[in-house]
Amino acid sequence: MDLSSRFGRLDARLGDGLEAVLRRHHRRRLGELGWADALAAPTAPDWWSTRVPVRQGNSLEVLIDGAAALSQIQSAIREAQKYVHIAGWHAEPDFELTRGDDAVPLRDLLADVAQRVPVRLLLWAGPPVPAFRPTRRMVHRARDEFIRDSKVECALDKRERTLHCHHEKIVVVDGDLAFVGGIDLTSLQADRLDDETHPPRDPLGWHDAAVRLRGPAVADVARHFVQRWNDVTTDHLPQPEEPPMAGDVEVQVLRTVPEQVYTFAPRGEFTILGAYVRALTAAERFIYLENQFLWSPEIVDILSEKLAHPPSDDFRLLLLLPARPTTGADTTRGQLGRLLEADGGSGRLLATTISAHAEGSSAPVYVHAKIGIIDDRWLTIGSANLNEHSLFNDTELNVLTDDAELARDTRLRLWSEHTEQPRAALAGDPHTVIDEVWRPIAEAQARRHQEGLPPTHRLRLLEHVSRRTGRLQGPLRGLLVDG
Repeated sequence: MDLSSRFGRLDARLGDGLEAVLRRHHRRRLGELGWADALAAPTAPDWWSTRVPVRQGNSLEVLIDGAAALSQIQSAIREAQKYVHIAGWHAEPDFELTRGDDAVPLRDLLADVAQRVPVRLLLWAGPPVPAFRPTRRMVHRARDEFIRDSKVECALDKRERTLHCHHEKIVVVDGDLAFVGGIDLTSLQADRLDDETHPPRDPLGWHDAAVRLRGPAVADVARHFVQRWNDVTTDHLPQPEEPPMAGDVEVQVLRTVPEQVYTFAPRGEFTILGAYVRALTAAERFIYLENQFLWSPEIVDILSEKLAHPPSDDFRLLLLLPARPTTGADTTRGQLGRLLEADGGSGRLLATTISAHAEGSSAPVYVHAKIGIIDDRWLTIGSANLNEHSLFNDTELNVLTDDAELARDTRLRLWSEHTEQPRAALAGDPHTVIDEVWRPIAEAQARRHQEGLPPTHRLRLLEHVSRRTGRLQGPLRGLLVDG
């Protein structure tokens, strides 16, 4: 056995051991907080979280990629009649939500609206030490610019758990309209304004998603902002009223709120984790996940069990991940190695990524979307990644629905974008589409990449999926930062 093989086995063995320690730590931590059920498999198929209400009578529009979402956000802000509340990981004063002759910087947009209605902006204060961006100096400069010569109120939230952040991306307008998703109002790392054609861009393209929500569920999004704002500032904003019904979609608003950070949730809230655990366990036909990270051993445990003991021969697990995540690339590869091992060569797993290409030029497209679709009957979109940060330690917000028509329509829209095929070509059984459309395209592009040829298609296999080195990094990181 050569040295690299020995190292790989040792890395995997140590990773397995540390993952077991991390799982026990998570179970103990949540058990002490009264949240043990978030990690418990349901005794019967159940597509909803048991900890938060299911709101009826909503309209829910899925907005795919920044160009679609940001223009609607800008229009909603401009039309505000009562107030605008924004909470995010980071926002830049000079970021433009649209482009062209009528484009305006975010700072000017908010300052103009603040002349007639309250505008409140709640941002993460940045890490205590400048280990990564946005640094606190960057955030303070942004805050100063937002409030300069304007009535905009901007609060910085530094109540995060050590080495974690406030990560949700929400906009609430007038208490009856909310946007929830993964799109930050910034060009940090890359410009968020990209569209479904994903032309090559410098330094890279950006695939993301959000939802536009109306109806009673908006009150849950609005309440989350008010709770955080009141804890961080000296204000005492009133709790929002529930808006009237606006459609026929049932919705849950899910959160991650770590314990001992806010007075409104001293024992935290872990409904995003609980919802994923319940739905993934209940999956029968297919699981489709778009995510920036795939680190969580608890999530990978469920996916591995599904691959090793599939509920049917036609079961498939389809993943869309970034080719080069901003951090933890080997951590994700290590977990994918576990999934490949569980699949055992059956071909039920397909891990993919996307890039941009045009006339011989190409560039990466960063997959930042956080989307889960299961069996065309469960759909979640929000800010939560599938790692310890988002499921246990950062503040996050996701929206969940069991509307089958909306789930299937969203899947077909996404699959049409990524495979560059018309919806009619994707309308068959999902497992057939994965086997006969996704896989041939991804494998052909992977071969071209290996041969040094330019891509002819957006989709390709994720590289180094079979590499198990890196197994150690995920649980080690989890133990170091998850107190």
